[in-house]
Amino acid sequence: MKQLRTYFSALFLATTLVTVVGCASTSTQEGTGEYVDDSVITTKVKTAIFNEPTLKSAEINVETFKGVVQLSGFVGAHASASKAAELARGVNGVKSVKNDIRMK
Repeated sequence: MKQLRTYFSALFLATTLVTVVGCASTSTQEGTGEYVDDSVITTKVKTAIFNEPTLKSAEINVETFKGVVQLSGFVGAHASASKAAELARGVNGVKSVKNDIRMK
């Protein structure tokens, strides 16, 4: 009986460790919590761009990885690209912004 209890304890510990390590982040892959945080940041940046009347939100793509926001797409004026980057920087949780928006 004691051997069976030891076996199940070891199995439980191994399962717990695999689960925790599986949710951990690496330099190229986000953990579960970071993914949720980045999704929230992306949504907030998209909302800020959408609510800006001078920008066409359909022209600007937003992606976030570990708090770094990447903006891409094509806009008609340099001022639009700058405004989108400014709005992204103003969102809580954004560590930095990579502005890859190009002019048409």
